[in-house]
Amino acid sequence: MATSPPVIEIRALHKAYGQLEVLKGVDLRACQGQVVSLIGSSGSGKSTLLRCANLLEDSQQGDILFCEEAVIWRGTGHHRRPADPKQITRIRTNLSMVFQSFNLWSHLTILQNVMEAPVQVLRRDPAEVEAAARGYLEKVGIGDKADAWPAQLSGGQQQRAAIARALCMEPKALLFDEPTSALDPELEQEVVRVIKALAEEGRTMVIVTHDMKLAADVSDHVIFLHQGLIEEEGAPSELFGAPKSERLRGFLSATAH
Repeated sequence: MATSPPVIEIRALHKAYGQLEVLKGVDLRACQGQVVSLIGSSGSGKSTLLRCANLLEDSQQGDILFCEEAVIWRGTGHHRRPADPKQITRIRTNLSMVFQSFNLWSHLTILQNVMEAPVQVLRRDPAEVEAAARGYLEKVGIGDKADAWPAQLSGGQQQRAAIARALCMEPKALLFDEPTSALDPELEQEVVRVIKALAEEGRTMVIVTHDMKLAADVSDHVIFLHQGLIEEEGAPSELFGAPKSERLRGFLSATAH
């Protein structure tokens, strides 16, 4: 699997907010059909790395490649910005992000939420998009909620709607930023089931998570970030079964329930 070309590749990425260096030269590869999980304590740089991958944040140094196409930059350091807006739009439409806080539009029904971007951004035929959207809502187990408003749904249902919305863009990769951390344990399991099903389908995913069981169950590769650097990475069986670094051992014992 890992011999296929990477969908997302990050090389020696540096990101700082003013004087605060959050990422200090991080590499990441997610090949076609691979699930890569990012774990680490709060402030380790996990979510920042994901936002840089999706070009929601500008990085100061390093390369970001999508399907082997490198992002073109202009300027350097804190003045570095993507140079080609069309390239950024093209990359973003192929990388769907699912946020911790769902980010559904409250003035649109669930079905309208799922349809909005494919129709408005990709200019796809509304009738085709509606059929696909209803299919994805069925897939995540909330087909009966198509005409409901976000406020009428539980947190778990809202997050599943957000996943359906991400899928409806037909992306090459899905990015999840702490998809279960805003949910009660019971609702968390609804979302975990959906993510596991997507992993089994062979979808390319990068997941930032605090849920070690989820990371162990769905990942092909796990990266443990500590203070903006990769402290340890490898197969879940290695990281969770035989962690080499003292920091990772400490982290895992602190997160064990």
